[in-house]
Amino acid sequence: MSAPQKTYPAAPTDRIFSGVQPTGNLHLGNYLGAIRNWVRLQHDFESIYCLVDMHAITQFQDPDDLRANVREATAGLLAAGIDPKKSIVFNQSQVPAHAELAWILNCVARMGWLNRMTQFKDKAGKNREGASVGLFVYPNLMAADILLYRSTHVPVGDDQKQHLELARDIAQKFNGDYGVDFFPLPEPVINAEAARIMSLRDGTAKMSKSDLSDATRINLTDDADTIAKKIRKARTDPDALPSEVAGLADRVEARNLLTIYGALQDKTLEEVCAEFGGSTFADFKKALTEVAVGHLGPITAEMTRLTDDTTYVDSVLKDGALRARDLAAPILRDVHDIVGFLQPWGN
Repeated sequence: MSAPQKTYPAAPTDRIFSGVQPTGNLHLGNYLGAIRNWVRLQHDFESIYCLVDMHAITQFQDPDDLRANVREATAGLLAAGIDPKKSIVFNQSQVPAHAELAWILNCVARMGWLNRMTQFKDKAGKNREGASVGLFVYPNLMAADILLYRSTHVPVGDDQKQHLELARDIAQKFNGDYGVDFFPLPEPVINAEAARIMSLRDGTAKMSKSDLSDATRINLTDDADTIAKKIRKARTDPDALPSEVAGLADRVEARNLLTIYGALQDKTLEEVCAEFGGSTFADFKKALTEVAVGHLGPITAEMTRLTDDTTYVDSVLKDGALRARDLAAPILRDVHDIVGFLQPWGN
């Protein structure tokens, strides 16, 4: 296929995109695994942070709950330190170009690629035939989220690496099909220090907002008494804490609690073991509670204040959506031109 004669503006060099599902109950795992890193990244990258409400409805959401959850999640990002003047913060549905580019990318992605996506298999379970089409093509919308802004970097955890690889494959195929060097291949930003936080009741399962038991997680909305109660009841084992990391082998609950302490204190697991080696879990949990309450207390208070101030939160989302639309519009026009959509009104 012959390449278009027209040249297109160069892609940015340091634009980051990431999104969070607004499905309620932002928790400690979200904060330590992703949000705290976003706060740091916004100082080094042009940062776009999105409440992905279109992704959320791939599984049914009560409309009133969805609206409330978008506002609550936005409040959580702001309370944790995301600066809406420095970063673009918006909800996905307010930038229609996400859906429009997703359709174009649906026509680029291959069925075989999507059939290999493990997250669809996990979420659909044995009821694949009853799952929504949206859940199946979810990764294409994720690719559109990233490529719509010609993003160059994406912070990812272990569970999102496969989706980023798909976004790179789609970008590469689009460029190849149309003979352009248009979409950059987004690079992962992997925070080696990001903590993988597990359930307080099962050290082999990731802390999750979807877990039916609230006791498995520390929510960013939990007050000091609730945090203390959850830590006190967190699953442990009868042995004293080891003084070396090697002593945590096969002690998944102990490793998880020490990991949480270290992440909140910016200490390595080795340092935490050296500090608490020989201690009982009762003594360690008291220290962990003090640190968790001290660190999360101000975030919880600010999140509560912002959640109640819906006018301000909505103004942040509106401003972010307008800025995101301004970034996306010329990129989508170029995509239209590349694929051959007639644009009689001009650019």
